[in-house]
Amino acid sequence: MAMRRRDLGKAMCGAVLASASTHAAADAPPGDTTLIRGGYVMTMEAARGDLPEADILVRDGRIAEIGHGLPAPAGADIVEAAGTVVLPGFVDAHTHGSISQMRGLYGNTPETAFFSVTSRLSAHYTPEDTYLGMLLSAVESAASGITTTADFFDNVRDRAHAEAGLKALRDAPIRARLLYGMKSKTTADPIDLAQVEEWQRGWEERSAGGRLSLGLAWRLPQALDDAQAWAVKDREWETARRLGLPIQVHVSGTVPGRAEAMFDALIARRMLRPGLQVIHATDARNDQIAALEEAGSGLVVTPLTEHRVGYGLTRIDRFAGIRRLGFGIDGSALAGFTDMFALMRLAALTQAGSARNEQAVSPRRLLELATVGGARALGLDATTGSLVPGRAADLQIIRLDAWNLAGFDGGDPSALLVYSARPEDITAVMVAGRFVKRDGHLTSYNVAALHNQARQSIRNIRRRAR
Repeated sequence: MAMRRRDLGKAMCGAVLASASTHAAADAPPGDTTLIRGGYVMTMEAARGDLPEADILVRDGRIAEIGHGLPAPAGADIVEAAGTVVLPGFVDAHTHGSISQMRGLYGNTPETAFFSVTSRLSAHYTPEDTYLGMLLSAVESAASGITTTADFFDNVRDRAHAEAGLKALRDAPIRARLLYGMKSKTTADPIDLAQVEEWQRGWEERSAGGRLSLGLAWRLPQALDDAQAWAVKDREWETARRLGLPIQVHVSGTVPGRAEAMFDALIARRMLRPGLQVIHATDARNDQIAALEEAGSGLVVTPLTEHRVGYGLTRIDRFAGIRRLGFGIDGSALAGFTDMFALMRLAALTQAGSARNEQAVSPRRLLELATVGGARALGLDATTGSLVPGRAADLQIIRLDAWNLAGFDGGDPSALLVYSARPEDITAVMVAGRFVKRDGHLTSYNVAALHNQARQSIRNIRRRAR
């Protein structure tokens, strides 16, 4: 498939990734038509269910029709998908892309713990480092079957870094929400609300044809009784409400009672609302979960990182009453890799092990949380997360001929995908009707150059930090 290309070195001052290339946007040009033929289609919509040996017609970036024996329009790109599983792209409902090149630096000692290393090194980022980290995260996500991500951008050192992060997501091959935050993981510096409002006024020109959305990466005061800090936080929250922007907020901690107190603060101040997603909340009480559901807020859990930093065990059954529940990778630097299969597998094993019951969790339910559940938590389920005519053609195609998938002889592939599949089994990924991965390879990126630039970036960051 022909792709428009341009040099990223010309796109960013400092010639970031000068040897890599990408198309200007992931959206399909008007008139583009693709017929995906004969795959096992998991629509992830209850009314349609699974459709064995079905076809998907994609036109102008959207799903035009799903059925059996669909005729191929003249000039359509035909993709033979017999023997594969076709399902919606994964939705990573919470991540931290800008620190992607820090992977491997967290050694689980006081000096190499996640928050200390991240805070120390983030202070020495240039805008080019920010651009590279967020692009690296998004490209890895696309290769791993993730077609939508919500990037909690909490390393906005200044407006140049903000613009670099936005540009990275514009150049990236996936659908994304940029959640505009502060310059650090503390609340010492407020969000630049003036730039947020400026962006919001001109968002149509910034949104890459509607592929990007804007929100706030919001944090509660470190001291929940700090009236001065609350004045800043209230102003940020109110600005997001006035502008109609979604918000994400972390409710977490390793100190007993901290997360519950944060949740109580949100409830007491009546800050739970539709469009707000609470992140983590592994220790949430039943009354807090009920308040979140009643308010129409979403919840995003991130098992890989919640376990890694000691936030507690992520038990899916504790959130059974929440309709807007999704999964997040929480950043490849901390998670170790961008792998939704590994995340689902961990969630399944944690649930079964802690309940001492193999039947405690359904693989189908985990796939729902990784697709339509995440879209619903973000308020994007009318656009993506399921394969339904009229919605965006955001999907992945998984081959079943690898060693780790050998022996499968048909039927519901849910358990196979959750317990056996890996990102390398994904042969194709489509975002907004355009293939960003095909025949097992990214279509528009020099991966070796991207990796080399990431290595050089973190080398320079660490040198400046010393």
